[in-house]
Amino acid sequence: MAAPKSSPKLKSAQAPKPVEKWPFGRKNYMWFGISLVVMILGYILLSQGSDTWAPLFLVIAYCVLVPIAILVKDRPKSDATGTTGEPMA
Repeated sequence: MAAPKSSPKLKSAQAPKPVEKWPFGRKNYMWFGISLVVMILGYILLSQGSDTWAPLFLVIAYCVLVPIAILVKDRPKSDATGTTGEPMA
């Protein structure tokens, strides 16, 4: 007996769905870069013996800038206007 042929419709239905877009955009990477620079500056100051500025820079980098970098979302250009076509305030 011959094996049944599969129809093209079945193949397309079984094809895996494309992977969603990466959740980080350009703004996220800019904030990550800023936080990295502040961290490096904090560690440089720490290696030179700064007891006040180094912890301040490190706390700002880890507790403020990194969470901002993770939580910031790029707005698509289509969301810049409301449903009426006027810019949102």
